[in-house]
Amino acid sequence: MSDINRIKIFDTTLRDGEQSPGASMNIEEKLRIAYQLEKLNVDVIEAGFPVASIGDFEAVKKIAQCIKGPQIAGLCRANDMDIDRAWEALKYAGDRGRIHTFIATSDIHMKFKLKMTEDQVVEAAVKAVSRAAGYTPNVEFSAEDAVRTRLPFLARVVEAVIDAGATTVNIPDTVGYTIPSEYFNIIRFLKENVPNIEKAVISVHCHNDLGLAVANSLAAVQAGAGQVECTVNGIGERAGNCSLEEVVMALRTRCDVMPFETGIVTEHIAAASRLLSTVTGIMVQPNKAIVGANAFAHEAGIHQHGVLQEKSTYEIMTPESIGLLTNKLVLGKHSGRHAFKQRIEELGYDLSKEDLEKAFCRFKDLADQKKEIFDEDLDAIIADEIIRVPEQFKLLQMNVSSGSFAAPTATVQMEVNGEVKKAALMGDGPVDAAFKVIKKLTGSQAHLLTFTVGAITGGTDAQGECTVRLSQDGKEFLGQGAHPDIIVASAKAYINALNKAASFEARESVEL
Repeated sequence: MSDINRIKIFDTTLRDGEQSPGASMNIEEKLRIAYQLEKLNVDVIEAGFPVASIGDFEAVKKIAQCIKGPQIAGLCRANDMDIDRAWEALKYAGDRGRIHTFIATSDIHMKFKLKMTEDQVVEAAVKAVSRAAGYTPNVEFSAEDAVRTRLPFLARVVEAVIDAGATTVNIPDTVGYTIPSEYFNIIRFLKENVPNIEKAVISVHCHNDLGLAVANSLAAVQAGAGQVECTVNGIGERAGNCSLEEVVMALRTRCDVMPFETGIVTEHIAAASRLLSTVTGIMVQPNKAIVGANAFAHEAGIHQHGVLQEKSTYEIMTPESIGLLTNKLVLGKHSGRHAFKQRIEELGYDLSKEDLEKAFCRFKDLADQKKEIFDEDLDAIIADEIIRVPEQFKLLQMNVSSGSFAAPTATVQMEVNGEVKKAALMGDGPVDAAFKVIKKLTGSQAHLLTFTVGAITGGTDAQGECTVRLSQDGKEFLGQGAHPDIIVASAKAYINALNKAASFEARESVEL
């Protein structure tokens, strides 16, 4: 295909994706995701919002220093302080550093949020882009709430920022309001009415409030957009963003009617999806397109028969094309380090020698309790042993007694800030009792919002996986825990969320 049909993939998992409730990541977790995005070969990684906090600044700086392939972008508002701070972090990426500045252009935003006139908005946008262009020629401008902006004014803003030095102009559907035909017409209008439009790449950034983010992005590409902004698993604010895996595989699968290509190495999609779920605790729904557990599963007899005869009867893409293996290496208690290491790498994890040994020891312990270890078990091991926040609270031992003739009682021994504490309490059920003891031992004031339980794999020997969401001081924290004993898994998930809350408080106090 010619260069004109090459669509850039701008991944904003680490910025807009992280704004999904409960998806906050620390620097190490962000860097781990960034390395996986580098394997995917995304064109741009939006690493964060440098002025937002010291933590975000350091994360953008670290990613700019360590990632060598993709461009690294940092978001900033249209003011000098934000732009200067962004470049301070991005400069380590050299000519791959991209300053991404924005200001709202819709009437509703200008009137109620900005309290600015059209002329003032244009002036602020031009000034911001000009300042950013003084640092790097790689400048992106976003017209926030573009789809609710009057088209003549939107065209005026776009023309002005391109003249000021913007090489990428983003036309975001900030609130997920538009529909494909309307979005197509917006992009086409700009292509036909902005005299200097060919000097910049048109980018699109769609939210999924009406479930149309991917459809809208594809419509925009067909209208002439050259960059799609998206996130792994479609995570993001509110209902999320355009899903990277869906838009990429749609373009790959339907190149007959959409003659476009991306540079994405699709075989790393499944690993990226799995890693993000492990880091954030936000699981993918089973019927999610491309990466859901049921995406390549067939239950109906007619479908099964067709697939056995010829896969293409009911599969429009192969599992292998996104990195799923049809022939799995069976792991059990007799498996050695070499087989374990190979499977971990196939799953997309790149562990240090020390972390690999920790995970292997946990694997051996689990293998003594289960006949067969599945990929999902390995994901849980990595999440539990490797991808974790600093542990201010540690579970040492616990015992729960429960039944129809006695009040459920939990006895828990924990390490709290280096001090060993122990207590026992009764509750409405075994999990409630365990949570009450943990709350007492840690002195936590957090409020439990949700608690979910599931089996990681099938069988009575399956590990139980628990997820809890806590609220503390207006912030939400997600915790995960896995263990063959579901009550222990529940306690580990609760403590994991408390550790995330404590880690967040520690970072906030440092930044203040």
